[in-house]
Amino acid sequence: MTHSSRPGLWQLFTTWLSIGIQSFGGGSSTLFLINQACLSKGWLTEEEFVRAWALVQIAPGINLLKLTVLVGQKLRGWPGVFVSAAGLLMPSAGVTVLMTAGFTVVRSLSVVQAAMRGILPATIGLGLAMAVQMSRPLLSQGQREGPLRLCATLCILAGAALLMAQAGTSPMLVLLAAGAAAVLLFALLPVRSAPQRPGPQ
Repeated sequence: MTHSSRPGLWQLFTTWLSIGIQSFGGGSSTLFLINQACLSKGWLTEEEFVRAWALVQIAPGINLLKLTVLVGQKLRGWPGVFVSAAGLLMPSAGVTVLMTAGFTVVRSLSVVQAAMRGILPATIGLGLAMAVQMSRPLLSQGQREGPLRLCATLCILAGAALLMAQAGTSPMLVLLAAGAAAVLLFALLPVRSAPQRPGPQ
C-alpha cells in the first residue's frame, strides 16, 4: 500500500458501510465486495488479500469480520479496526432486526419467495468467481517457482475441494491437511532459480 492510498477514517467507515449495505446473499457476496474495494482502492494487492483471507481461516470466529478487522488494522491501526467493524456491522444489524420483526408478514408474498429462490444460485456463482480470482495469485506464484511447485499447488487446491465435498468434513480438518501437505511438498520441491541477466560487456 502506498502512502497515497492510505484512507482517512471517514473514507474507511463509508467504504465498509457501503459494503455492509450491499451485502445481500451471504458470505460470498460480502467477500466479493471486500475484495473489489481493497483492490480497486489500492489498499491490498491480490496476493496480500489472499494471504489475509488464508490467515483469518485459522482462527475461530466469523471470517468476514476477522478480515474486516485485519484490513482496518493494516490501514489505520486500532481506529481503523473500530470504524471498519462498525461500518460493516451497522447495516446488517439494523436489517436483521427489521427482517426479524417483519419477515413473518411478507414471507408468504410471491415476490419475496421468488427473490429468495434467485439469491441462492447468484450466491453460488459469486462464490465460484471469488474462488477463481483468489486462486490466480497462487497459481502465478507456483508458475514462477517452477512446474513442480505449480503441480503441488494444483494438487492442494484439488485435494481441499474434494475434502470439502465430502459431507460432514470439518473445515478445520481441511485447513490442517492442506497446511501439512504444503509444508511437506514445498519443503521437498525445489524452487526454480530465476535466470541471471548477462552483465554489461
